[in-house]
Amino acid sequence: MSRDISNLRKFVSPEIIFGAGARCSVANYAKNFGARKVLVVSDPGVQEAGWLKEISDLLLDEDIEHVVFDDVSANPRAEEVMAGAQVYQEHGCNVIVAVGGGSPMDCAKGIGIVSVNGKHILDYEGIDTIHLPIPPLIFIPTTAGTSADVSQFAIISDPVEKVKISIVSKAVVPDVALIDPETTMTMDPFLSACTGIDALVHAIEAFVSTGAGPLTDMHALDAMRLINDNIVTLVDQPKDIHLREQVMLGSMKAGLAFSNAILGAVHAMAHSLGGYKDLPHGLCNAILLEHVIDFNYSEAEDRFKVVAETMGVATKGLNTSQIQVALRNKVVQLKQDVGLDQKLKENGVNIVDIPVLSDHALQDPCILTNPRKSNKRDVEVVYEEAL
Repeated sequence: MSRDISNLRKFVSPEIIFGAGARCSVANYAKNFGARKVLVVSDPGVQEAGWLKEISDLLLDEDIEHVVFDDVSANPRAEEVMAGAQVYQEHGCNVIVAVGGGSPMDCAKGIGIVSVNGKHILDYEGIDTIHLPIPPLIFIPTTAGTSADVSQFAIISDPVEKVKISIVSKAVVPDVALIDPETTMTMDPFLSACTGIDALVHAIEAFVSTGAGPLTDMHALDAMRLINDNIVTLVDQPKDIHLREQVMLGSMKAGLAFSNAILGAVHAMAHSLGGYKDLPHGLCNAILLEHVIDFNYSEAEDRFKVVAETMGVATKGLNTSQIQVALRNKVVQLKQDVGLDQKLKENGVNIVDIPVLSDHALQDPCILTNPRKSNKRDVEVVYEEAL
């Protein structure tokens, strides 16, 4: 019997504990992994919000020794990963707990890679470059958007070259994700909007990716519904725990989708922007989204029609061009409703930056699964439209 292996799909995910209070299981899981000493990776914002102390106290209550590394920037830098790996090794740690958004979680993945495999973190750019298993990872996300807690991606900034590198490997899928919507209650409206739109882009790009399949589609579509239906109200009512739970569930599902289907040009271009201008990742995605949809639309018309319908666009009686316009209008309106209607110029990007940004975007692994193949001029035009 002949079988086409190109139709096969794999699906990887961590063990997931979802719901209010999930974070309280951290010490139990650390014990299960035989923790001798835990490295807790976080950042100053999470410390200020009080979540770092709570996790430290939970570990101390169970007599689990730990050391904290919280020197992590908003876009985690390569030198921060290397410094964290040195702390891990000097203190004889054997388990890593990350508490925070995508930055501490990506930094923790990098620390795990370097602490076992050696070499510099930038040497692991690309797909499946990690050869030795990394230490157990227990992740507690405090934002609802990056999905680093369930994905096989780690994004690290190289400030010297002004680029972000992507590391893609099932080796960096966390062992356990303790996804607790209560931890997102300390996010301000801007961060809630940025991370929520990031999650929405994860879902859309995963659904139209050339790596999409039935195992990822169901998560991507659920994520779109959950985020589209709740993000605007959440930004307006940030203390509503039910809304927090719905958006965090959407973020988790989007993460499961993109981790396995990979992404597309929005993320390739956003990574380039974030590395070059040190901008918030969710904001970069928001600025680019409708422009990349327009570029890709002709190559995935049927899929984008489903995206439009899932986001509440009435497509009955509309032709393909009309559906494209309606989807674009929906995306633009959603961005305006959550306060993310900025342009690239407002964030320090000039026309002279575009060739460099385009070069970097074309080197990002996410571009490989974009539904429409693109050259440098294609990418430049999309950046220009977003100026």
